[in-house]
Amino acid sequence: MAEYQNIFPGRHCAFVLHAHLVFVTKYRHTVFTDVHLKRMEEIMRAMCADFECELIEFNGENKHVHLLVNFPPKIALSKLVNSLKSVSSRRLRQEYPELVRQYRRAQRLWSGSYFAGSVGGAPLSIIRQYIEQQNVHSSPQVRALLRITSPPGSRTLLRKA
Repeated sequence: MAEYQNIFPGRHCAFVLHAHLVFVTKYRHTVFTDVHLKRMEEIMRAMCADFECELIEFNGENKHVHLLVNFPPKIALSKLVNSLKSVSSRRLRQEYPELVRQYRRAQRLWSGSYFAGSVGGAPLSIIRQYIEQQNVHSSPQVRALLRITSPPGSRTLLRKA
């Protein structure tokens, strides 16, 4: 398995958690220019810093934005998303009043939904293969014990020897 870069220490854990977030404007209205996107990146970087997160990458177009966020396990991703969307909407409306007419029908900047995908260092197939190749349960005694203690009808992860 590939070595992880930048593992962050916590009080009782070490973590590398990344999420790919996509926010879409309400009704997919064409709203943003390069000036808006640049200011939105600054706002979202500051919000991530307040949440002890790191905005690694930001990019967008006139109807949506993409974020790559590194976040600690104590942060609920839904709360981070809620704050990012609400604060960016409020601040952009205050600083750029012309945006209000772009979404006057919706009375809001962002769609109520969003995309959040977990991002890791390796594809799932590689991680599955790595886990399968571990020698923790390789002895016949441990395999037999796991089969005995597994509840009836449950699938065991052990292959037949």
